[in-house]
Amino acid sequence: MRKEKSEVLIMNLVMEAVKMEVRELDCLYEECPIPLLKAMKELKTMKAGDVLVVHSDHSCVGISIEEWAKEKKYAVRIVEIYNGEWEIYIEKPKKK
Repeated sequence: MRKEKSEVLIMNLVMEAVKMEVRELDCLYEECPIPLLKAMKELKTMKAGDVLVVHSDHSCVGISIEEWAKEKKYAVRIVEIYNGEWEIYIEKPKKK
C-alpha cells in the first residue's frame, strides 16, 4: 500500500513538472538595472511554478535579481556557467 501511494505522489510531481514552462532571457552585455527590469516584465506574463533563466555577464545582475527575488518570495539560484557568465534561475511562486 505504501509503495502505491509513493508512486502516485511521484507521478503527481512529474505531471506538475510537465506543466512548468522554462523561458530564457538573454541579457548578455546589459548592465543593471536593465536585466532586472526585463525579468520583472517577463515574470508578469508567466504562470506560477514557471522558471525564468536570465543569462548575464555582469555579476551585479545576479546580486540585484537575487535581492529582488528574495524580497518577493521567488526561489532564485545563480550559477556561474563560464568564467564571468551567469545563469540566474527564478521560479515564480506557486499560489497558496
